[in-house]
Amino acid sequence: MAVDFKGKVVVVSGGSRGIGRAIALAFAQAGAQTVLASSSAVNLAEAAKAINQAGGPEAMTVAGDLRTRAGCEQVFASVNQRFERCDVLVNNAGATRAGDFLTLPDDAWLDGYALKLFGAVRLTRLLWPLLTAAQGHVINIIGGAARTIDPEFLIGGSVNAAMANFSKGLSRRGMREGVNVNAIHPGQTATERTEELLRQRAAAQGKSVEELRAAALAKSGTKRIGQPEDIAALALFLCSTSARHISGTAIAVDGGATPGVY
Repeated sequence: MAVDFKGKVVVVSGGSRGIGRAIALAFAQAGAQTVLASSSAVNLAEAAKAINQAGGPEAMTVAGDLRTRAGCEQVFASVNQRFERCDVLVNNAGATRAGDFLTLPDDAWLDGYALKLFGAVRLTRLLWPLLTAAQGHVINIIGGAARTIDPEFLIGGSVNAAMANFSKGLSRRGMREGVNVNAIHPGQTATERTEELLRQRAAAQGKSVEELRAAALAKSGTKRIGQPEDIAALALFLCSTSARHISGTAIAVDGGATPGVY
């Protein structure tokens, strides 16, 4: 499906790597002005270079700590000063730790919630007036752990569940004010983040990364690991005119791995 986002401004948190980078690239190739935000200036520069080489408007980057109010305000100020508009906000930043519940410290819990939940809350609140003016879209990239428990991923599971509730509640306000709010739950996806989580789980369980990778695929019943581009394709569709009547929903991109009825 051909989509055209020329003249649109798309803000992607956690846009320097993995799923966020793939989403930003897809929007840029569809003509959007992309704004990538994350904590690493080096990773942002690499992502912007790849996006610029692919064509479309030159990507803007904002390096800041999205776990803090100041970092989120920096993103808003940059977008508002340069463009005075925001058509799409993709809340993708998040780096919750996996591991043994009894040994994960308080700081790991606070850090996980600060980036994924409070970062999304603050960015959305700051950019909401621009989103309502544009009658735009919010896409929250959450994760299958919001629906499926895992004793070695209690931080991620609980913050993902909170994000899912936040997304659904925000969509009701969006219905009144003309902003579509939806969520995407990626399954196991080939990113640096997935590899990091596998290492953390392996350490907690005393197993190898390859053992856990094979076990995860066998348990899911899927034939392949998802690619970041799989999530990016859905994000583009949800923000297109063809999906204008889709709001307040959460869609899994996991090859059918999530058990149970949605």
